[in-house]
Parts: sequence; structure tokens; C-alpha cells
Amino acid sequence: MTAHPSLTASEVPAPAGGPAPAPRGRRPEAPAGPSLSPSRAADFKTCPLLFRFRTIDKLPELPSADQIRGTLVHAVLERLFDLPAADRTPEAAAALVAPEWAKLVAQDPSVSEIFTTDPVPPGVSAGPAVPDPAAVAAEADATGQAALLDLPPGEAEAARLAAFLSSASALLDGYFAVEDPQRLQPAERETLISTLVGDDLLLRGYIDRLDVSPAGDLRVVDYKTGGAPREAFEGRALFQLKFYALVLWRTRGVVPRVLRLLYLKDAEVLDYSPEAGELERFERTLTALSAAIERAKRDRDFRPKPSRLCGWCRHQQLCPEFGGTPPPFPELPVTVLSSEPAPVGPRLRDDPVD
Repeated sequence: MTAHPSLTASEVPAPAGGPAPAPRGRRPEAPAGPSLSPSRAADFKTCPLLFRFRTIDKLPELPSADQIRGTLVHAVLERLFDLPAADRTPEAAAALVAPEWAKLVAQDPSVSEIFTTDPVPPGVSAGPAVPDPAAVAAEADATGQAALLDLPPGEAEAARLAAFLSSASALLDGYFAVEDPQRLQPAERETLISTLVGDDLLLRGYIDRLDVSPAGDLRVVDYKTGGAPREAFEGRALFQLKFYALVLWRTRGVVPRVLRLLYLKDAEVLDYSPEAGELERFERTLTALSAAIERAKRDRDFRPKPSRLCGWCRHQQLCPEFGGTPPPFPELPVTVLSSEPAPVGPRLRDDPVD
């Protein structure tokens, strides 16, 4: 694993040897068994009770400003690659911020509620009662709160929105510090990939960007825009990328040459090169994880797992570790899929525990 503070964009280098072969995975149209996405698999590893709240109870969560800003920046970067290569400039990216925000609001008007002072709807988690200081700082950064404390209420909402859009533009500056999009032509963007493991375990997830070199090497790229501390969440991010690498290997017969995390806030790049043996072990890990999830559902036993990530969790009021009581366990059908359904509105990004 190597970090490159100011790495510029380049094509994936040709490998010294041929890619490791892998059996072709299947792409079921109507899965009948359990299903895992990288986010929900990581939820269960992080805290089984968090998995239950999100996947079984399906408790609503009011997204944070930091999370919505990540969604906006991802949308801008996706749209940027629709432009001719010569037009992919910092100025062009900045000009996309306002129209892409308007599209997000049109898709889901509730995202604009982060700039109002309206009370949180009943049953919706607004945020942790005992937040991590970094979570507080991330929200302040996303909405420019430090500069808006003295504004009268009538001006605060518009000022918060302006600060939010400005902070999104600042993250785009971080992107241009580590990549030159004029030299890139991604093969795929916002792509849903999936495969079956064994007879019935469906793995699926969305890739931010997939680059393919002339030699056929794959580079999986994931944008990270949130304010969460790297040391606390980098392991979860790499888990996500290994998940994608496994699915690509099983469906395309090629082990990705590079898994790349782009940290836009810090303007840094982290590259990781997986090996076939590592992905085989990871596949066994996911199979065991799925079995543990099915066992927990059967036994109705999803226990909290305290960690620093608790400071970012939006369900503390229902968690026994914070004096709360989970809701009654819902009645489940024979099979409950463990990954998210297809998104209806904008797919929110950079949940600090995603």
C-alpha cells in the first residue's frame, strides 16, 4: 500500500505477467438468496446492530451536510467526464456545482433541509447524541457554520447554502491537485457490478470509476470527500475496494491492477494492488460474513460493537451502549436481502461509516 501526496494521473501500467485467471461469475437477474453490498457488509463488520437498524429495521436517517456534499461532488465529477477532454478544467468543474445541486434537489427535495432550522421529522435520526468531534467539525466545514454564527435567522439559510456550494468547489480543487482529467478517458462510471458466489450469495455494488489501459489492466477509482479521519475509516474504504476487485475478477477474469482512493479534502492518493490469492481469501471472508448475518437473523441477535465509529452513528438513542432500547424485531420473510435496493433518488455518498 502506498500513498502519493501529489500523484498526477497516468494510465495503469502494463503488468509484468498475464492476469490471474478466475472462474466467470454469474449475473443473476432475480436473486433468490442472500445479497451483500460493500456498505452493508462493512456495516455488519463494524457493528451488527448498525446493520440491523439499516437493513432489517430500515430506520430512516437524515443525511448530514458532509454526506450530501459528497453526493454533489461525485455528481460533478461524473458530469465532468461527459465534457470533451480539453474542456475538463477547474473552471468547468466549478461551473457544474450549482446546476448539479439543482438536479439533486429536484430528485429529492429533502436534501435542501440541511440548510433550514425546521425540526427533525419524527422517527428520523438527526445525528449522534454523543458525536465524535471530527463529525462536528465535518458538518461545520460543509456548511460554513463558523463564519455564519452572527447572521440573523432570515439570512442564515441562504448563507449556509452559499458556504456549502463553496466548500464543494474547494473539494474539486483537491481533485485537480491529484489528477488531470484531460488525460483520462474512463471506461465506466457509476457502474453497478454483480456476481454470484457459490450457489446463492449475490455480491453487488456501484463503482465510482473504472479505468482500463490499452493493455487491458483495470484500475478501480473511488472518490473520498468526507471529513472523517483517515486513520479511523481507511480500513473500511479498502474493504469496499477489495469487494469491487473480487466482483470484477469473478465476472471479467482480470484482477484489477490498482485500487485507488482519491482523498479530495487532503489532495492525496492511496493505491493498493491486490493479488488473486488475497481475493480468494476475501471471498471466503464474505461467505463467512453472509453466514454470520443469516445466523444473526435466525437468532434475532444483533449486538452492538462499540468503537470510535459510534461517534458518527445516527442511531445512538436506540443503542444499549448509550442507554437506548432497539425497536421490536420485525417479522422477516424467508429471505431478507442484505444489500440496498436500487436507489430511487440520488445515491448518497461518503457516509463516514460507509
